[in-house]
Amino acid sequence: MGRILAIDLGTKRTGIAVTDSLKMLANPLETVETGKLIDFLQSYFQKEDVETIVLGYPKKLDGRDNEMTPRVISLKDRLSKLFPEKKIVLVDERFTSKMAMQTMISMGSKKKDRKEKTGNLDKVSAAIILQSYLEQI
Repeated sequence: MGRILAIDLGTKRTGIAVTDSLKMLANPLETVETGKLIDFLQSYFQKEDVETIVLGYPKKLDGRDNEMTPRVISLKDRLSKLFPEKKIVLVDERFTSKMAMQTMISMGSKKKDRKEKTGNLDKVSAAIILQSYLEQI
């Protein structure tokens, strides 16, 4: 039984989260440079059984596409071609960065650990996207 992996695509960094083997919990996994995402996924999929890829689908507050939406659609198309055996799902990601920041604050994260350059925010955002998906299925 494969895991579910979530991706929070960014222009520089991309957050990745994955479920436990029972697909009950979303856990932050890694933050990778966006340009190295495909290499990371290919390597990860050789080691771990992943059946579904969840992509954070960016929208403006009013539901219209934003500047990242075409990049996510392009990534979805590329992943479909590279990994045709995997189900790929788009999940609304509005507010996930704010929720990730609030989560990190409530967990007692120090300010320096919450800075975006560390990538912690990116992988926590991916975990929130993944948890949202898990609650829908």
